[in-house]
Amino acid sequence: MTHPAALTEGVVVAIGERRIVDAFSLAGVEALPAEDAAAARAAWDSLAPDVALVLLSASAADALGDAIDAIDAPLTAVIPS
Repeated sequence: MTHPAALTEGVVVAIGERRIVDAFSLAGVEALPAEDAAAARAAWDSLAPDVALVLLSASAADALGDAIDAIDAPLTAVIPS
């Protein structure tokens, strides 16, 4: 059984357009601005192993496609626009 505390540990990252992700840094989220698909993929590829949750803008989620569904991918959520 997984200890409940283990589910709350880790870094939270936001990937997407700067105007969207910068506001999340006020809550302690690491913002990785990505203005186009290539930048979103580069940000995703640079994620550290301790990342537990990735918040994605809609365009970043589109750019990443099936990568966010990989079995070893961190938990992701798309930021509503």
